[in-house]
Amino acid sequence: MPQPPLSPLIPIPNFLTGFTTCTSLNDKRIQILTLDDQSLGVHRISHSTTHNTTIPPPPQSLSPSSSNIPPPNVAWEAYYPKGSINPTAPIPGGFSFYLSGPPFFSEALEGAKEVVMSYRMMLAEEWDWVKGGKLPGVFGGVGGSAYGCTGGRKEQRCQCFDLRLMWRPKSVGELYTYLPPTPRNAHQLSRVPPLSKENSDYGYSVGRGSFHLDRAVGRWMSVAFRVKLNDVGEENGEITLYIDGSPVISIDRLSLRTSDEGKIMGMHFQTFFGGHAGDWASSKDQRAWFADVTGVIVE
Repeated sequence: MPQPPLSPLIPIPNFLTGFTTCTSLNDKRIQILTLDDQSLGVHRISHSTTHNTTIPPPPQSLSPSSSNIPPPNVAWEAYYPKGSINPTAPIPGGFSFYLSGPPFFSEALEGAKEVVMSYRMMLAEEWDWVKGGKLPGVFGGVGGSAYGCTGGRKEQRCQCFDLRLMWRPKSVGELYTYLPPTPRNAHQLSRVPPLSKENSDYGYSVGRGSFHLDRAVGRWMSVAFRVKLNDVGEENGEITLYIDGSPVISIDRLSLRTSDEGKIMGMHFQTFFGGHAGDWASSKDQRAWFADVTGVIVE
């Protein structure tokens, strides 16, 4: 009988080693860490916003996947003031930084071909979705070119990839991707149901409507990304997004790198309302919480 997954945070049966800030994940392959910048290799922080460590409010209900994971007792708080959009706007909101994990993990990423990286999140009660916004994900590429892959960048696009969640009106969820602009990648992304489309900033909205984020309002929801790099010269990379332990988007036959220098670098831990225009702005002061940051090397 196949071994069941350890947790919605690690929704696969087998992996080599990893880390987590979830104290209820007991496995000899996993190092349990505290939720702080130094332990998790946080860097390139947007200093116009904060990601304070706090005791989150108690959830209003439990998600079906949380039966074996109690609510976290510490979390990073994202604050989205009324009128805020992205962290660099006149009224900044959310937060933005990169996360490589503890030293043993970031060193293992140098040779890793497949990883799972995950977290849990909770949105405040009476959340207003407005037009949409971004949530944390995974990034990679070649050295410094891996950073800043988003937001309409045209240069060195074959040397980076970035995968984040996005919400749309009425809690509709999607995967917002920046991948090397190859014909095969465009084809594979565009065919993911129920709706996928290229955006004006060179990113792709993938699988819009394949999940909803209202399940995170007032309760903890698990988000996990499985990323498998392609062999150089081949189009055999893979991405799977899991929500509360269930796969909701799966994409194969991708090219995430064009040379052996292309690596999985860690997490792009970013969240904000937007878009870049004012009509995306938060309609009121709002908060969200992020916890149980986890990463494992699969291969």
